[in-house]
Amino acid sequence: MKLEEEIKQKRFKNQKHKLAVNILYTHGWLVKSHSQIFREFGLTIPQYNILRILRGRHPEPANINLLKDRMIDKMSDVSRLVERMRTKGLIDRKICENDRRRADVVITDKGLELLAELDNVEENFLDILHNLCDEEAHQLNELLDKLRG
Repeated sequence: MKLEEEIKQKRFKNQKHKLAVNILYTHGWLVKSHSQIFREFGLTIPQYNILRILRGRHPEPANINLLKDRMIDKMSDVSRLVERMRTKGLIDRKICENDRRRADVVITDKGLELLAELDNVEENFLDILHNLCDEEAHQLNELLDKLRG
C-alpha cells in the first residue's frame, strides 16, 4: 500500500521528505511485525539481536561493550537486557577476575536451542518482504547503504 494511503497524507515538501517519512514508517511496520513473532518466544527484538551476536561468537564470550557496538538498536540498555536474559537462562554472565567492572557473556544451550527454533520460523520474517524480488532487495540494500554512506 502506498505511504499516502497508509498515513492519510497526500502531499510532502519534496521526494526526500517523503523518503524520510517512508523509511521511518517502514521501520515501525517491520518492528511491529517482528515483535509479534518474537513475543511468541518470550523475546524482544534487542534480546534476539544479542542472542544472534553471541551465537556468532560461540563458544567465545563477548563483553558488554562488544554487544553495544554490534547491536542494531544502539539505544538499548545492554546491561539490563543481559541481566533479563540471564534470569531466563538464555545467557551466562561471568565477572572478569582481573577487572570486576567487566563481564564476559556467553550464550547457553537453552539460548542456542531457542535460536534454532527461531531459525525454523525465519521464513516468517522474510515473508513480509514477499513483494520484492531478489534483484529489488539487492538494489534497495545498495541504496540504503549509499544513504548511510
